[in-house]
Amino acid sequence: MTRPLTPRWYSPAEFAVLLGFGLSKVKMKIATGELRSIRDGKYRRILPEWVDEYIRDQVDRQEAA
Repeated sequence: MTRPLTPRWYSPAEFAVLLGFGLSKVKMKIATGELRSIRDGKYRRILPEWVDEYIRDQVDRQEAA
């Protein structure tokens, strides 16, 4: 039996699709430091745990408001 591969990281475009954002919004969040990413050559990558961290931060901000 073959198991599907789970992504080790996401591109900004994949992150945008995952959360229903536009690509420019994701790039802005990366530029401001709101969303963590690493540089892999000429590409940006976002680790799955950073996606979870971003979502947790958003929930915490909403609950604090």
